[in-house]
Amino acid sequence: MASRLIDDVTRLANDAAAALGGVRGEIESMVKSRIERVLADLDVVPREEFEAVRQMAAAAREEQESLAARVAALEAQLAEAKPAAKAKPDAKAKPAAKKKPAPAAETPAAEEPQG
Repeated sequence: MASRLIDDVTRLANDAAAALGGVRGEIESMVKSRIERVLADLDVVPREEFEAVRQMAAAAREEQESLAARVAALEAQLAEAKPAAKAKPDAKAKPAAKKKPAPAAETPAAEEPQG
C-alpha cells in the first residue's frame, strides 16, 4: 500500500510539473507579446538595423581618422615648404604698387570783373 501511495504522489507530481510547464509556456508567450507591443510603441529599432548603423558609423570613423592623418601629413609638408620659400627671394616679385595721385579738387572759376 505504501508503494501505491508513493506511485500516486509521483504521478501527481509529474502531472503538476507538466501542467506548470504548460502554464510557464503560456506566461512566457504573453510576456513576450506584451514586451513586443511596448517596444513597438516606443519606436525601438530592430537589432539588425542597429547593427547596420553601427557598422556604418565604424566605417565613417575609420575614414575620418584616415583623412585626419592625411591632412596632418599635408600640413607637415606645407610647413616644411614655407621656410624654404621664405629663404629664397622671389626674382619675379612684383614691385610695390604705386599709389595714384588724388584727383585735384575742382574749385569754381573766379569771375573777372567787367569793366
